[in-house]
Amino acid sequence: MSMVRTGERIAKRLSRTGICSRREAEKMISQGRIKIGSTVITSPATLVTDTDIIHFDGKEIGLPVQSRLWRYNKPRGLICTNRDPQGRPTIFDALPRDFPRVILVGRLDISSEGLLLLTNDGTLSRQLELPSTGWVRRYRVRVFGTIDLESLKALEEGISVDGIHYGPIIAAPFEGDKKNQHTKNSWLSVSLREGKNREVRRVLEYIGLKVNRLIRISYGPFQLGKLPTGKLQEIPSHVLADQFGQSLPKFPKPKSRN
Repeated sequence: MSMVRTGERIAKRLSRTGICSRREAEKMISQGRIKIGSTVITSPATLVTDTDIIHFDGKEIGLPVQSRLWRYNKPRGLICTNRDPQGRPTIFDALPRDFPRVILVGRLDISSEGLLLLTNDGTLSRQLELPSTGWVRRYRVRVFGTIDLESLKALEEGISVDGIHYGPIIAAPFEGDKKNQHTKNSWLSVSLREGKNREVRRVLEYIGLKVNRLIRISYGPFQLGKLPTGKLQEIPSHVLADQFGQSLPKFPKPKSRN
């Protein structure tokens, strides 16, 4: 009787090593870019163990390492992607040359700035992004237009724009800027949980407010604080343990292949 192979799916392993997300791993596998030993893998459900030697584009992939997470204060003008077809600078172009391979947690568009989270663990990235996690994203948003408090209040019930439904959004004049809420340029505090593509800009424009600056100041318990623009800071491992507890992946130490 043949033995049943145990282990974890290759797509999950790739995400845990920080190569890519699980979705991206499935695409890479379909392109024939992943091998176990000398065998090209065709299914993202293929099981692997710690003893398997995996290659991505001909380069051997090591075992996953301990989960790490960084805060980054994104400046305007950078694209949240690995490569841009138009040749515009990306987040990854701005990282130090010796920086570990990382995955972005969520996105900010080219004109937005503020807090981005980066991790070396695709499984942790997925956990941070899931709507079921329920973490609030908070922004400071400068808008051009006349603020209508009733329209802002109505966003708490959710809204549909051009056939896309957006969940509850809490928006109010920024605490330190209330005196300017009836001028043409003023600041809002905006909080939401889903973070769909360009959600803040599209929803506010729908109620007559054009966003001319957007800064993410927090993502769940992680704060932008006074981190300078363009700078990185690793979140201590004990903070990750406090936030994720038993759900934080535990990785084995790399084994010698000699």
